[in-house]
Amino acid sequence: VQLQASGGGLVQAGDSLRLSCATSRRTSSNNGMGWFRQAPGKEREFVAGIDWSGGRSFYADSVKGRFTISRDYGKSMMSLEMNSLKPEDTATYYCAVARAASASTPGDAYRYWGQGTQVTVSS
Repeated sequence: VQLQASGGGLVQAGDSLRLSCATSRRTSSNNGMGWFRQAPGKEREFVAGIDWSGGRSFYADSVKGRFTISRDYGKSMMSLEMNSLKPEDTATYYCAVARAASASTPGDAYRYWGQGTQVTVSS
């Protein structure tokens, strides 16, 4: 099972980035998916999640209104559109496939993890 996250980079505060996560249909089509991030010296934290149907998505308070999670079932991909980026958004971002059809916030609710993509936001 492979998850391939991409799209990270170095941007300035206020800029936008779009992260993508490619996975196999067999791996993710019936499962929730999510994005997490981990900054240096900090614990991994939930960013956004989306259920298997794409009908329900939810976000950490810190990114609500700025980030948008979506799924493209035809391409077996998940994306995270990040707008109005802040320096505190700097972290390595990971995509993950949930154990269940619904996504949730705890990391142990996710079975498969991607390798991470670095996002750095300068002030």
